[in-house]
Amino acid sequence: MTTTTVPAVPARARAVPPAAHRPGLPGALRSELTKILSVRSTFWTLLALVVASVGWAVLVCLGTTSHGPGTYFNSTQASLAGQVALGNLVIVVLGALVITAEYSTGMIRTSLATMPRRGVLYAAKALVFAAVTLAVSLVTSFTDFFVGQAILSGKHLNTTLAQPGVLRAVLLSAAAVTVFGLLAYGTGALIRHTAGAITAMFGVILVLPLLAQALPASWYESLQRWLPGGSALNPIVTSAGPHSHYLFSAWGEFAVFCGYAAVMLALGAWSFIRRDA
Repeated sequence: MTTTTVPAVPARARAVPPAAHRPGLPGALRSELTKILSVRSTFWTLLALVVASVGWAVLVCLGTTSHGPGTYFNSTQASLAGQVALGNLVIVVLGALVITAEYSTGMIRTSLATMPRRGVLYAAKALVFAAVTLAVSLVTSFTDFFVGQAILSGKHLNTTLAQPGVLRAVLLSAAAVTVFGLLAYGTGALIRHTAGAITAMFGVILVLPLLAQALPASWYESLQRWLPGGSALNPIVTSAGPHSHYLFSAWGEFAVFCGYAAVMLALGAWSFIRRDA
């Protein structure tokens, strides 16, 4: 009698690879860094940020030395106002493009096929964008400050980083630009359309504070500290000196901006994870 041996059927391969072999955050970070640095719009937008910010500092400081300082002149603010007043308007364009450009080209499906863990992909995009933006903003802030103070020194109106509140203003100006960029990133993930996301951001940080000024004075005085822009930016770029007592301190206003960004990033993450590409 012959015994027939039937070879065992190998177990079917797992549909999902084990956790140790799944694509993780480090790989996603490298991929997103390559993406953001290989797109020309990144360099053009960051160049616009530098030119607008430094140009503002030069013009304001030259005007101050020519016409004399105003009543509430602050040398730190003269150097850094352009960093937040114009920088946040420029950086929201890049913040929106980081996520919306992939939806407009259809590349988001390729990205999700490569990195199916949507939460990891969303976080990697945000982290890489924040790192690049913060690095450029820091360089721009210090450049604004030193260029502006060099101009003001001709009339002995300059200050130094050693003075109270000056270094804090330089660093927070760079951080505030990064926060506004993350706010735009979350908005882009929620809206998924470049023009729509940029328009929404301009409306929030530019138009909304202007419309709020049409409110009764008592309402505006209570509301201005909570607005994501307008006069609420003043404490960020001012080293010392009087500003509206209806506003929070520099750290308080920065916390308000961070709160807006955190909420929008959370809404963007929910949309990115739950909705189809």
